[in-house]
Amino acid sequence: MKRDYNRIKVVLAEKKKTNKWLAEQLSKDPATVSKWCTNSAQPGVETLFSIAKCLEVKVKDLLNDPVMVSD
Repeated sequence: MKRDYNRIKVVLAEKKKTNKWLAEQLSKDPATVSKWCTNSAQPGVETLFSIAKCLEVKVKDLLNDPVMVSD
């Protein structure tokens, strides 16, 4: 079963930003950002901090609470 570890897609929507915008800000391939948004891949810790900075949120706001994520 696939788990949703990050909330990047949700935060992007809350901030009214697109995957393409985030990819441009981070100099990443849009396909990579798309994978993060669908939780089929996860960004590294340093990239997570960069994403938080771009979106002006705390890193913890980009992550789902492990207690709330079901197995």
